[in-house]
Amino acid sequence: MEGLGWGLFVVAFILLVWILKCINILPEYERAVVYRLGTLQQQEKTKLFLIMWPIDKIRARISLRVVTWDVPPQDVITRDNVSLKVNAVVYFRVIDALRAFNEVQNYQYAIEQLAQTTLRAVLGEVELDDLLSQREKLNVRLQTILDEHTEPWGIKVTKVEVKQVDLPQEMQRAIARQAEAERERRAKIINADGEFQASAKLAEAAAILQKQPMTITLRYLQTLAELGTERSTTIVFPLPVDLLAALIPKLAKPPAATE
Repeated sequence: MEGLGWGLFVVAFILLVWILKCINILPEYERAVVYRLGTLQQQEKTKLFLIMWPIDKIRARISLRVVTWDVPPQDVITRDNVSLKVNAVVYFRVIDALRAFNEVQNYQYAIEQLAQTTLRAVLGEVELDDLLSQREKLNVRLQTILDEHTEPWGIKVTKVEVKQVDLPQEMQRAIARQAEAERERRAKIINADGEFQASAKLAEAAAILQKQPMTITLRYLQTLAELGTERSTTIVFPLPVDLLAALIPKLAKPPAATE
């Protein structure tokens, strides 16, 4: 009886260990990839599940959370032959754990290498001005290319951002000179436009004065009043404009010849 009791205890202990091996608990954000006798099970396991150990084996536990990877600085030569260093950040997540594990050996390493080569290829096709001014379009293009290549792996690239562009010192000085010349050009255009508008207004004022000669006298008296208030030591003697208008033709007429 004592031997039978020990035998039952051993059987119960083995059964308990087997049950513990069969019961598995996963966090909500993880998925388990299970193989049965070397064959991939076509359904990923979630949360609390049972397997037939040792026939079934969990080969991987894959997280479905978004992964943020910082692309190291890449040497890029733009279309207009400008050498620079560019780094970016890639956001991706696994949407199919079975394909992510079974289709590629190391999906994270594969995405990292693909992101680096795609970044160099895409930015090498654009000019420096487009890289600096149209970054949003380039981000969308990079995200589309990466997403197309990683979709068979069960991975979704959610976003790609070009983070920093390091320009050589010579190129920075050239861009600064270009920006300064552009500002000077705009200043000259604004100044010329102001002169044009001022001349147009003066032409309109001259036309009005020509139609109403009395306005010249009013303007003359207004100028005299301003001079009198600004300079108290100045003596202003007003002279009628009509008198000047009558005297100017006589002064301009040549004297008559005497016999």
